[in-house]
Amino acid sequence: MCSGRLQTALLVAGYFVYLLVGAAVFQALERTAEKQEKMAAAQMKEAFLQNFTQLTVAEMEQFMKNLIEAIQNGVYPVGNESQFEESNWDFSNSFFFAGTVVSTIGYGTLHPKTAGGQIFCVFFALFGIPLNIVFLHRVGKMLSLLCKKLGKFLYEKGMRKKIKFLTLLFFLATGILVFLFLPSVFFQITEGWSYSEGIYFAFITLSTIGFGDYVVGKQSDRKYFSYYRVLVAIWILFGLAWIALLFNLLTTVLEDTEKIIVKDLQQIGKVSKDNVGSQQRRCWPVQFTPEEEQQPPRAGGDAMKMESLTANSEHTKNEKKCFLIAKLLP
Repeated sequence: MCSGRLQTALLVAGYFVYLLVGAAVFQALERTAEKQEKMAAAQMKEAFLQNFTQLTVAEMEQFMKNLIEAIQNGVYPVGNESQFEESNWDFSNSFFFAGTVVSTIGYGTLHPKTAGGQIFCVFFALFGIPLNIVFLHRVGKMLSLLCKKLGKFLYEKGMRKKIKFLTLLFFLATGILVFLFLPSVFFQITEGWSYSEGIYFAFITLSTIGFGDYVVGKQSDRKYFSYYRVLVAIWILFGLAWIALLFNLLTTVLEDTEKIIVKDLQQIGKVSKDNVGSQQRRCWPVQFTPEEEQQPPRAGGDAMKMESLTANSEHTKNEKKCFLIAKLLP
């Protein structure tokens, strides 16, 4: 037990150290290049404001291309110079970016632009993604252990028939509350989104779909507290473990349901086949009827004649039934 806890502690510590080191390296590699891009965007904006009445169509199109390129690189030339001084590659944003890399979310709104940053990102993801999988697996095991303890508690309380259902219900309700409902309220207050937009962002993020249409900390007209994105990154990492376990449970439920349906269909098919076989055996001629099903002849002349007539009559009825069944069958 102690060795398992020690391994878990070392894994969690190593995982967060890896993210912290990655954030520091990304910040060092990208921040200077970002400053140069922001200065160029500010100069472009100033030149446009001074000469916009005299610009030709070609110059206006070139300005629009430069503006679009600056926005794609995460530089938004709006507001005053103080907003240009705010960096997309401060430590908080760099840690958030490192978390989105190892979790494979990939919003696409922030990405390294220098050659050094791009090469480092390749190797950082190469080792960080497997480490993230191991981390999520360990957190998932811890959540499963909590579910088992809950099931044991319910069993001791006498709730023996619905333990699995109650445990799954508690797991779903707690996870939805902690990782979807409450964070959505937090995003509604901090980002100014509606509650439905907060729910949408939370699920799209935790399921690693990551469209990039909603990203935290990107609105220039709002003030965010320090390490806001670090807190969001930690929520993402633990939320990924919960939703991965949730998807695993749903997959198990679907597979069990499929097995039950297939088993029921097989039983229905077997019963139908047995009924058809029984009906066909009734239609067999006397000469093809198994010996064990034939009645032994009885002694006595008149009695034997009566039985023969009865048998012929029954045989004629069976032939008629067989003829009707053969016409009905395809």
